[in-house]
Amino acid sequence: MLKQLLVNIGLFMAAAMPAMAQGESSENYVGMAKPWQLNFQEAVTPVMARLDSLHHYLVILITVITVVVMALLLYVCVRFRRSANPVPSKNTHNTLIEIIWTTVPIIILAFIFVPSKRLHYECLHSIGCAEDGVPVEPDMTLKIIGYQWYWNYEYPDQEIVYDSYMKQEENLLPGEPRLLAVDNPIVVPVNANVRLLITGGDVIHDWAMPAFGVKQDAVPGRLNESWFRAEKEGTYYGQCSELCGRLHGFMPIQVEVVSQEEYDAWLEVAANDIEAASQMMAALRGRTTMEVAENEQE
Repeated sequence: MLKQLLVNIGLFMAAAMPAMAQGESSENYVGMAKPWQLNFQEAVTPVMARLDSLHHYLVILITVITVVVMALLLYVCVRFRRSANPVPSKNTHNTLIEIIWTTVPIIILAFIFVPSKRLHYECLHSIGCAEDGVPVEPDMTLKIIGYQWYWNYEYPDQEIVYDSYMKQEENLLPGEPRLLAVDNPIVVPVNANVRLLITGGDVIHDWAMPAFGVKQDAVPGRLNESWFRAEKEGTYYGQCSELCGRLHGFMPIQVEVVSQEEYDAWLEVAANDIEAASQMMAALRGRTTMEVAENEQE
């Protein structure tokens, strides 16, 4: 009776919230891999945006290196072919060339190391950064425990704890992606600095969310820390990315990034019944994930 009452309250709130449930749901973004996708998923966090930039920078760099090396090989093949050099050179070494092929790779590695190290620090050692680069405090903390084969989520400040399993195919709502949708997703407010405390309950797992630029091992007996700040509302999917047993491919991750009003409404219901809160969130999101994905492909 209580569960049904909470569900009804949630559905009523979804219909009553001014333009929030109707207007924003129509713009709901879906973060998941698409057929024949070549690039990364769209970045929705500052860290992933920087990862995208670093990726593009490295692609340009290695392309230049490949072209230069190929040009040198072609030059050597043409310049020192047998017909052009019937008498082969007997030089054993060239000091200048040896200095060049030693120093140039060092310089290239330096150009890779500096931005990579800065990004590594940003990913692991700060909970968001202000414009002056000073780390700021998180807005909320989420504890994640990986088990064979599901995730346990805890909101320590709100005393909310629940398990999240992959939805079986017969339980999928119309349009929900197979092997990615879960029964109880994570819900966070947009533009919030979220601290992640991640560990494993049995074997090593890995909590990976491509659109957020987060990929952190869940190691039993060790508490790893990461963070994200999602800057776009929507539904985002990830998966366990560490081989953890026969059902490794069946423990997906689903994160709902919502407005502060929707998050507060979810918290109020989730404090009493997480299943009712998940049903309420499904009603608030409005359009289904695959409908949005199909529209994006068109």
